[in-house]
Amino acid sequence: MTGCARFDNAQSEPFTTRAEGGGGVATTTTPPPPLPGKPFPKQCPAPGVMQGCLETTSGLIMDEAKSALVAERTTGAVKRVSLTAEPTVKMVIPVDPAGDGGLLDIVASPSYVQDRLTFALISTPTDNRVVRIADGDVPKDILTGIPKGANGNAGSLIFSSPTTLLVQTGDAGDPGLAGDPNSKAGKILRIEQPTTVDQAPITTALSGLGAGGGMCIDPKDESLYVTDRSPSGDRMQRITKDSKVSTVWTWPDKPGVAGCVALDGTVVVNLVNTKETVALHLAPDTGAVTGDPEVIRKDRHGHAWSLAVSPDGNIWGATVNRAFGDAGEFDDVVFPLSTSGGGFPRANDEKT
Repeated sequence: MTGCARFDNAQSEPFTTRAEGGGGVATTTTPPPPLPGKPFPKQCPAPGVMQGCLETTSGLIMDEAKSALVAERTTGAVKRVSLTAEPTVKMVIPVDPAGDGGLLDIVASPSYVQDRLTFALISTPTDNRVVRIADGDVPKDILTGIPKGANGNAGSLIFSSPTTLLVQTGDAGDPGLAGDPNSKAGKILRIEQPTTVDQAPITTALSGLGAGGGMCIDPKDESLYVTDRSPSGDRMQRITKDSKVSTVWTWPDKPGVAGCVALDGTVVVNLVNTKETVALHLAPDTGAVTGDPEVIRKDRHGHAWSLAVSPDGNIWGATVNRAFGDAGEFDDVVFPLSTSGGGFPRANDEKT
């Protein structure tokens, strides 16, 4: 990816991968007076974000350039948020939020415009499971019996093809389950043609995972990147299109890897414990990290979990400050990763 990025203290412009245009023609016409300022959201005037005053978040879907669906882990609510409208509740999924459970992730069907389907990874009182929700309908089970523990329930969802849903499951607090081929814990499970009837057999794409972080796919070479928290440290693994698996980076100090996005050889990862977002730049031939991860966000907005790319190339995040007992006045929020510029951020661009 070519281009550059600029960071400043203006909190109103999102990160974008598009280059900025040149200057316009000078004019002496007196501009009209500005319209009266209106705090937005009207009921939550959180500065520099798309939406504030949310409960602890989980999944994030950027459906348009300036609007999104955001899941609240502890309430089971999926809310539509926007820069230009008050939030609305799209659906509420019954969940058990005990420990780190609840509404763990959401993903839209690749053919959502036609089928109006959303998939969710949730906790119930007895297990973790994947459900499918048609707009206006009740959730219907797709995959049940994923082990649930007092912790280690976090996981994620992603479509690797129009018909293949990948499910990242946590180890439910028991690392032994991750290596057990008879357990659905600590795995990436592959669901072909996810349906509520005559479901094809579930297959395992990867075993031995700790507590779930996130999954993301590089659109250029279709490599899948997986972040998780193993007993020996946090890590990011890569699965190529031909199913070769490698560990591309580890964090022995366990900063709490969470969601990620991948674009053209760069993977951006949230480190939730340390309130950071980092960029890992990868060699195009081997996928190896070419240097230490670059810190592109530090402390701003606090503990962030999810990352998502909007259709115009902007990258957004969502926070989990309430879950960490570290909530500010307007938490939790959906925010732009950076505040200006095009291309991936570079070291020292953002001064915090």
